[in-house]
Amino acid sequence: MSDVKPTESELEILQVMWAKGECTVRDVHDELSKNKDAGYTTTLKLMQIMHEKGLVSRDTSSKTHLYKAAITREDAQKTALDKFIATVYSGSASDLVMQALGQHKTSKEEIDAIKKYLDQFENKQ
Repeated sequence: MSDVKPTESELEILQVMWAKGECTVRDVHDELSKNKDAGYTTTLKLMQIMHEKGLVSRDTSSKTHLYKAAITREDAQKTALDKFIATVYSGSASDLVMQALGQHKTSKEEIDAIKKYLDQFENKQ
């Protein structure tokens, strides 16, 4: 499962599941329809594919199937970030950090929090 990378559409579905817990296809479709034009059958097909990929689990014990995220938000974030760093920054996390800090106004509190995190990270090494 660790090498499965959710697509952008799959991440949108996972966002709904992380917020709501167990969901029917209708629950997910209704939530997605608030922000985009998505057909019910498209949502259903995506959720079936996600089940095959191991991204969601499915309870088929009743007529209305219930789906639940099989990966955590943190795992999905890690996978997406790893892919982003590999693709955009040629695998360099430091280039990403330098770009982020150089392009945005960073508060003293944020810089202090980053320093504290780096100190903790160094102590783990």
